Amino acid sequence: MTSASAAIPQPGRTKAFLRLVMIEHSVFALPFAYIAALTAMFTVDESIHWLDLLLVTVAMVGLRTFAMAANRIIDREIDARNPRTAHRELVTGAMSVRHAWTGALVAVVVFLAAAALLNPLCLALAPVAVIPMVVYPYGKRFTNFPQAILGLAQAMGPIGGWLAITGEWSWEAVILGLAVGVWIGGFDLIYACQDVETDREIGVKSVPARFGIPAAIWGARVCHAVTTALFVWFALATDAGVFFWLGLLIVAGAFVYEHSIVRSNDLSRLNRAFFSVNGFIGIALFVCALLDLLVRGLTV
Repeated sequence: MTSASAAIPQPGRTKAFLRLVMIEHSVFALPFAYIAALTAMFTVDESIHWLDLLLVTVAMVGLRTFAMAANRIIDREIDARNPRTAHRELVTGAMSVRHAWTGALVAVVVFLAAAALLNPLCLALAPVAVIPMVVYPYGKRFTNFPQAILGLAQAMGPIGGWLAITGEWSWEAVILGLAVGVWIGGFDLIYACQDVETDREIGVKSVPARFGIPAAIWGARVCHAVTTALFVWFALATDAGVFFWLGLLIVAGAFVYEHSIVRSNDLSRLNRAFFSVNGFIGIALFVCALLDLLVRGLTV
């Protein structure tokens, strides 16, 4: 450890691990798992199953925590060579690789336990959900389109949320899952633009590094247009009411705003687009979807 990194305050292991996995970013995917689960509850008996909803929460947070920890562990050498990520806990020594793996294994065990408590199909498919979480960090080493792998991983949330309630496959959930996957893959295209020069220097593959920032920005716009279309398809497939459609209008407006503040020649507001706008999108659509289901007869 260098003298500079040694001077960095060493937080407690739990705090360091939570910082490592950026636990607060669960806000991106969790609302969509809730939308899927609550819609499934509405189709089953129009009532909220609170224990199942709690288990969905535990499973989602557990799987995402494992995915983020594995990502940080696998990418620690790349992170050390990138000035933007050189402060991360595994680089500075705030957390050891052994402790990070311990946290990751605890998280995946929690995920599998929650899946087992939900239903047999969830448990059977749980290992399948883990695979893309591990493959994604390696994606930037062999493909220019690692965001596609990330999108596949994120699509698991809504599909799993629906399966957790019904124990049956649902194409409506697949539509919502694809919407979420394309959405997150799209805004990760934008996020990757800030590392173009470093990625090219150290050999990390991505759409911006291979095709340039303008191509990545346009790719993100296409992704978010497709996302909006898939949300509309989901609304039609589930006979959504007026509040859900209001939520889609809000989401469409947020997409327009996001792409108005991030341009290929001006990435100064990229973090606002990535963290603030996309966090708002998930919460706003969830609130509108919940209101819609309650108005249509979902009982608490």
